Amino acid sequence: MLFTFKNPGEFYNCNKLLKMQISVSMRIFFYCLCSLCIKAAHAQDQSLNDPASKEKAGLVQSSLFENDSILHFKLTGKLRELFNDRTDAAVYHPMQLQYKNNDSSIVSIPLNIKTRGNFRRSAENCLMPPLLLNFAGKESLGSTVFNGQDKLKLVTSCIDDDYVIREWLVYKLYNLLTEESFKARLVQVDFEDSLKRKKTETHYCILLEDDNVMAGRSNTFILKRKMIFPGKTDKTSFIRMAVFEFMIGNTDWSVPYLHNVRLLGKDSVSPPQTVPYDFDYSGIVNAPYAIPPVELGLNSVKERLYRGYCIEDKKQFDETFTLFNKLKTDFYNVYTSCPLLNPAYVKTTIKYLDDFYKIINSPKLIDSQFGYPCRSKEVIIKGLEN
Repeated sequence: MLFTFKNPGEFYNCNKLLKMQISVSMRIFFYCLCSLCIKAAHAQDQSLNDPASKEKAGLVQSSLFENDSILHFKLTGKLRELFNDRTDAAVYHPMQLQYKNNDSSIVSIPLNIKTRGNFRRSAENCLMPPLLLNFAGKESLGSTVFNGQDKLKLVTSCIDDDYVIREWLVYKLYNLLTEESFKARLVQVDFEDSLKRKKTETHYCILLEDDNVMAGRSNTFILKRKMIFPGKTDKTSFIRMAVFEFMIGNTDWSVPYLHNVRLLGKDSVSPPQTVPYDFDYSGIVNAPYAIPPVELGLNSVKERLYRGYCIEDKKQFDETFTLFNKLKTDFYNVYTSCPLLNPAYVKTTIKYLDDFYKIINSPKLIDSQFGYPCRSKEVIIKGLEN
């Protein structure tokens, strides 16, 4: 019997070792081995509190995501070759990133970029694919706004910039709920083809915080194990996430298949926390291409469906509902204070949120809406298992 531990999140549960059908001596051996691994994991967690260790691990947070102003920069390179490279075997393409400093001096950063994603990467679905920015020479980033960064996801404009802005605001909503969330920065990017084969286009995009940096802010690590039942995750963070997804009208996520969800581990025994991302299929964004899975029987992504697991005692939602009620004004301000939004969209979004707050403040509607998993069998959406 062989156990391999690639990271602390893959340690075997020591308590289960006592129940295995093996000899007493083997149980003792593996239990001691696992205990040593846990001590090592705790030592690693402690080391990440040291600033020097964080810097070495690439977990230092630069000022990039501490500023809400719109960052304007230019990406230059062979864009046609990059945008046409949309297969699973997509490779990195050399590019140049430029932006202006406060003193109007030009900062130039060489980097490599490749296409990424699933639905939005396909040319049939989106004019521009999502991108992954790889800052190869991190040592040269010290005096730039990208200091401390390694790889960053760039959410590009699929159909229209308005939907990029709407999705960015959803990240801002979840930031209000918890620190265990992805930070996002709205940027305006000039896409300039160095071979002049494409006309320069300027679009709003979203820069997303690196997974490990997000986890490092709370001294946790990313778990990559699939098939973890939602009920085995940290209950507080899961209910908070599931209620949030219900609020924004998003059913495009899954814990067992790690679909648009990241798991954060504290150690080898604590239940992992859940962190959502990728909200373009939500009703609050209402992108033209967003269609709910047929398995769910919904007519529109604007139609809400709670996709958490069955919780018979609805009082277990009380703490989460109290938090959402406390943040109601702040949630609404995210939309009413954003000058980039169409006033008509703001009006319909406030109404959409009003409907959510009506539900979570009505015992009858709470039982009806959040009792759905107790009345229905688990729905497996086609394609997620792959």
